Amino acid sequence: MPPASIEVESAETFRDEDVAYANAIWQAGGGAELYVWPGAFHGFDTFAPGAALSRTPARPDRARFGAS
Repeated sequence: MPPASIEVESAETFRDEDVAYANAIWQAGGGAELYVWPGAFHGFDTFAPGAALSRTPARPDRARFGAS
């Protein structure tokens, strides 16, 4: 399986579950990249596309991670 790319916002309702999912992949010997956007909420880049976090680093990092 290819490595998983997991991103979650720090103010996301399911943040802990996403972190646990990445941890489970690592414990099973799989590859995963986890990124927690500090200070962000679900859909932050859609609701506030002009915000500093939405412009930099979120968009360049998403392109690098292959996330949509």
